[in-house]
Amino acid sequence: MNAFIRQHARSVMGMLQGWDRVRFRGTLRMLAHVVGMTLFLSYQKRRLKDFKLYAQTVSRQVREQSVAVAEAAGRPLEHLNSPRLNKEERALAIARRDGVTQGLIAVLAVTESCTTYDTYSAGGQLRLRAEPGRCQHLYHYHLHPEFGLMYLRLQTWFPFTLYVGLNGRDWLARQLDAAGIGYRKHDNCLTRVDDLDAAQALLDQQVSYPWAEGLGQLGRQVNPALPGIVGGYAIDYYWSLEQSEWATDLLFRSGEELDRLFPNLARHAMESFRSPQVMAFLGRPVDRGIPPRFAGEVQSDLRRRFEGLRVKHAVNANAVKMYNKAHSVLRVETTLNNMRDMRAPRVVDGQVRWERMRKGVGDIARRAEVSAASNRRYLEALAAVATPVPLKTLTDGLSRPVTWQGRRVRGLNLLGEDATWLLGLGGGEFLINGFRNRDVQALGFPAPAVEAAERRRRSGQVTRQLRLLRAHGLIQKVPHTHRYLVSEKGRQVIAALHAAREADIQKLTHAA
Repeated sequence: MNAFIRQHARSVMGMLQGWDRVRFRGTLRMLAHVVGMTLFLSYQKRRLKDFKLYAQTVSRQVREQSVAVAEAAGRPLEHLNSPRLNKEERALAIARRDGVTQGLIAVLAVTESCTTYDTYSAGGQLRLRAEPGRCQHLYHYHLHPEFGLMYLRLQTWFPFTLYVGLNGRDWLARQLDAAGIGYRKHDNCLTRVDDLDAAQALLDQQVSYPWAEGLGQLGRQVNPALPGIVGGYAIDYYWSLEQSEWATDLLFRSGEELDRLFPNLARHAMESFRSPQVMAFLGRPVDRGIPPRFAGEVQSDLRRRFEGLRVKHAVNANAVKMYNKAHSVLRVETTLNNMRDMRAPRVVDGQVRWERMRKGVGDIARRAEVSAASNRRYLEALAAVATPVPLKTLTDGLSRPVTWQGRRVRGLNLLGEDATWLLGLGGGEFLINGFRNRDVQALGFPAPAVEAAERRRRSGQVTRQLRLLRAHGLIQKVPHTHRYLVSEKGRQVIAALHAAREADIQKLTHAA
């Protein structure tokens, strides 16, 4: 990321990174699975043959008491005919119509898909099962004094799942207002901020917000019927971060500068970032290529949106995206839905172990860290794109011998084998942990060496190649390790070689 900012220091005036859209899920965990629900019905002394009638009665209580919240605030309940209608636009239209600037805007009722329960007969006995269905959901839209525009979506049928959606940039705007810091906002993007350092500090505070407590309070307001339903059972919502978007915004001094740069960034991303690179951006281990057991799907696509181009790279349900926002903001955004491949530290028996990351809000700080690292790796990979330095200037001197550590080192052949080695080292699989001698051997030799003599010969050849690239400043050694990283100069040369190899003679002649 720092390399990208240095590369475009004259054009970029600052950076902001933090939450964009986040969606939390509140789960009544005992009611969220068949065994727990069956035990709950037994506790309530409800027979399965009466389940449908009981569920209808409870659902009516949940709906009536939730709607009563709007009635008490003097806000309307509006029924929507289709779940495809844009509920946020409708809520904002109601706010403009009624002059609402803070508090509850309205409750929107709509029938949508859900997971719920039904009974079935098995061996002459009634049993309970979870199955897909449709039921009414209540969307409570607020202009919250702290979070800004947000919604709470309550499922009015068992197990009464609750979703909370808000936007970190809307929240930041409220924070800036409270701090008296001037800014300019376009949609969910800040294009100018008078004090970027202070704004970033406020974004950092969002990560450490007491989510369980704050969301729990909101949940009790939206579903006030819950205590009466569960009775003596201590059942409360368990909060998890269902989907998160972490956005890194680079604020350009002018839209014209970004407009000139962005098409080159998008072209490079689509042409150069292959499956291993995309997996590396999102933190998947690919030191030795794509793992044989990987059964997911890696996709990249380019779409034209209202504001401009959008590049998206996805691995299963996670993605890293790049936008041209508000004509002057370059946004790189990591979206996380699936945490199965992520790891977070746990203290077990006094020792720190890396276990699978949870969606629960207890791991939200680690989730932010992983997302920020994904954006950083992506921007680092784009650092050499559209450099203003001509190819001749960039490669000048590389073809001539240099003296390094008191010894003469030959020049590089950028039209031959040296370029092949260098281009291989520019792969995204080496962005996270760098590369070792054995990794580089896999680039130059189609099959592993069987005999010890051949392994020594290959190791020596790679050592000489790495020494050559180090002497010309294209790679650098990671201190106290046997690993190397491509330098900023190396990234520029790799990008230039990629561009030159893809261009035909007619285009090169025209560019000259």
